[in-house]
Amino acid sequence: MKSDIAKKGIERAPHRALFKSMGYTDEEINRPLIGIANSANSIIPGHIHLGKITEAVKTGILMAGGTPVEFGTIGVCDGIAMNHTGMKYSLGSREIIADSIEIMATAHAFDAMVMVTNCDKIVPGMLMAAARLDLPTVVISGGPMLAGRHPDRQKNMKIDLISVFEAVGAVHSGKMTEEELGAIEDSACPTCGSCAGMFTANSMNCLTEVIGMGLPGNGTIPAVMSARIRLAKQAGMRVMDLLEKNITPRKIMTEKAFTNALTVDMALGCSTNTVLHLPAIAKEAGISIDLNKINEISRKTPHLCSLSPGGTHHIEDLNMAGGIPAVMKELSLAGLIHMDCLTVTGKSIGENIANCRVLDPEVIRPMNKPYHEQGGLAVLFGNLAPKGCVVKQSAVVEEMMKHEGPARVFDSEEKASQAIMTGKIRKGDVIVIRYEGPMGGPGMREMLTPTSAIAGMEMDAHVALITDGRFSGGTRGAAIGHVSPEAMQKGPIAAVNEGDIIAIDIPAKTITLKVDEAEISKRLDKWVQPEMKIKKGYMARYAKMVSSADQGAIIE
Repeated sequence: MKSDIAKKGIERAPHRALFKSMGYTDEEINRPLIGIANSANSIIPGHIHLGKITEAVKTGILMAGGTPVEFGTIGVCDGIAMNHTGMKYSLGSREIIADSIEIMATAHAFDAMVMVTNCDKIVPGMLMAAARLDLPTVVISGGPMLAGRHPDRQKNMKIDLISVFEAVGAVHSGKMTEEELGAIEDSACPTCGSCAGMFTANSMNCLTEVIGMGLPGNGTIPAVMSARIRLAKQAGMRVMDLLEKNITPRKIMTEKAFTNALTVDMALGCSTNTVLHLPAIAKEAGISIDLNKINEISRKTPHLCSLSPGGTHHIEDLNMAGGIPAVMKELSLAGLIHMDCLTVTGKSIGENIANCRVLDPEVIRPMNKPYHEQGGLAVLFGNLAPKGCVVKQSAVVEEMMKHEGPARVFDSEEKASQAIMTGKIRKGDVIVIRYEGPMGGPGMREMLTPTSAIAGMEMDAHVALITDGRFSGGTRGAAIGHVSPEAMQKGPIAAVNEGDIIAIDIPAKTITLKVDEAEISKRLDKWVQPEMKIKKGYMARYAKMVSSADQGAIIE
């Protein structure tokens, strides 16, 4: 066992003494040591209950003959961090999570790992650590929140966190009263768990299952269901089997596995943040994901699930319809899934989904009746984004799939949000928010406040938004993010002037600043890099080391 280096032999008597000081018996010390990375805290709705999930994992490990050893990791709630300085720290926390798990697992010579997670950057951070360490590992999420119900029961509709963000825009435009906003606020988030739509947390939890690092049900079983506790116990038992068979993450996270993940990503209409996280995870596994591959897969993968924010269904509906195994089964009928990929069940994808079927053909559409012929995401290229930018095309209204209009330029999210909320944006405008990229932000903030305000004001069929920052998985509309190179790296977005015409053609995968190339070069020659917005601490260091968004915004 790997842990023998910390506990076997005469020379390790002091080490064993330290274990015994904590109450460990000789029997426990002699068993495999299974590290449990627990990201529980009392500030994230998706993590407040992870103590119960961790206890269930421990039970599973003990039943299978291992010794569970728990430690904590940090986590940021993107919703609470939204639209203020705190959001600058969210994406950067991914690297700290991965690094901290590497430190704990290596320093204490764990034999295997179970990673207990749920939200946004925590999931990919843990997967990055799993690929880096290559110890037998199972990832178990805390599960999604149930959707709320609109306080006006006559509307008979489900709501979620995005409903609250969009209601703020409705209040600012006079379409809703503050009392109505308050009622929606009280109803939108009725339970613990990751927010109820196909936002970033649930996107990554579902894709963890597809990649093979989570058990079937990991992405969709609601947080409040007893099945979630049973799944956690199974995760504890499964990791012991992986250890015995020496099945490690790099045997699971193969190039084919990531192709499967991108394919299901397109079918589900996942968050644009997956375009940051999947390449970052893949790189830790020694695999490169080129952004052009996303378009290739999107062209041949139909969009089968219309989930919030692009549709009316929520993760609980997807779970009842058969979950991720049913989605993969449907895609496999067209030969779009690599069936031989190994998973943490110890079986292949093909074996896992052999007996699965779609239980609700409206939630998971058949291949011959998709919501859209192409997948949920698209990567656009052009002189404004030579290295690409990303849009959730499944959440764009038909009128905005092609759009041309004058640039309204803002050098921060706050300035753009103020202009939107005070009615200074007109129909046809293309809002440009720059200096919010991985380096310029720093930290590449999500732009949920301005996009939700646009949607809440019912302007999403008339206005586009382009940024070198990123968007929440809850964003809908013609919201184009991850513009690379970013403004702080002297990307062409830094050369956009107020009133310049920008042409967007999502079907053609192009984005064009309609300014002569010589003029763009002239403007960039005169460009002077602004001062860094954060000059000390972690994010100042992060800004100096972080890569471009098209490379996953990783620290080299």
